Amino acid sequence: MKTVASFTIGYRQVLDQDGRIVDALPEFARDPAVLVDLYQRMSFTRVFDGKAVALQRTGKLGTYASSLGHEAAHIAIGVAMKPEDVFCPMYREYGVQFVRGVKPRHVLLYWGGDERGNDFTGPKHDLPWCVPIATQCLHAAGAALAFKLRHEPRVAVSVVGDGGSSKTDFYAAINSAGAYTLPYIGVIVNNQWAISVPRSAQTGAETLAQKGLAGGLRCVQVDGNDVIAMLAVMQEAIAHARRGEGGTVVEAVTYRLSDHTTADDARRYRPDDEVKQAWDREPLKRLRRYLEALGVWDEAKEQAWKEQCGREVDIEVNAYLETKSQPIESIFDYLYAEAPHDIAAQRAQAIALEGRPHG
Repeated sequence: MKTVASFTIGYRQVLDQDGRIVDALPEFARDPAVLVDLYQRMSFTRVFDGKAVALQRTGKLGTYASSLGHEAAHIAIGVAMKPEDVFCPMYREYGVQFVRGVKPRHVLLYWGGDERGNDFTGPKHDLPWCVPIATQCLHAAGAALAFKLRHEPRVAVSVVGDGGSSKTDFYAAINSAGAYTLPYIGVIVNNQWAISVPRSAQTGAETLAQKGLAGGLRCVQVDGNDVIAMLAVMQEAIAHARRGEGGTVVEAVTYRLSDHTTADDARRYRPDDEVKQAWDREPLKRLRRYLEALGVWDEAKEQAWKEQCGREVDIEVNAYLETKSQPIESIFDYLYAEAPHDIAAQRAQAIALEGRPHG
């Protein structure tokens, strides 16, 4: 029997878990100022994340999806993209969105149950948070098709988890991207757990990146805790797509250091030793070690930066807490241009239950 096709999946890592360079540095990484900026962005995201969890625990925020451990993957995606590109998130890619100009107060509004959070600052063409699993991949593929039809040098990027990569929506997106040579980047943030389902039970595929082979896309696996490698891979994938050469599936191998959401208790299903080992590989620790070895970061700078992040996050938290709730009728007012009789009646009833006159 002859071989009609064969494939390989490349793996990219530049900075190992001990902060040592193990492969050639990309050009951008030779500038310490760039690396400090990446570190600061990751650190800010983690400070915000911790504050958001605290708000939820004290009853000031609804269920919240933490991004703890994902900072390198998310910041790299945001830095690699251009403003005119389109980002189609799921529900925990805050680092990407902060880079793209979304204010933390809008993230908090969303998780506080206020849909005005989805009217966020930043590119208005970016899509809102998407809780239905993997449907954002189809949205991104659709946007990428529009870019191609309009001859626009723009790229659409979606993020999905290891569990989401098993959904038909994901496969439909990569099939469309391959069939039509679309400028689509599908990032699989493989954090090892789809809520309580481990990666080992999720698929028989040796890598998640290779799922893109079925659609004819470029595929690469990258250390998702290494922001240098992650940014290099994203830059290459986006440049490839922008040249009209098609899409890429990027598997970012990382670990979810938090519960799936604040409604979850991962201690029920994850071994303590596994989580402890994952903390040794986490993204901030390794980059900080490298920056300290370069002599461009130290404990004093670390504390000063954390204090600054704390002040900035507090401003955003206060802006969220001081935002007045919308009136009850707002849940009806944006359904129809002219409300049907039954909706109008429900609206009037809701206002009456509050003891207010209605117009």
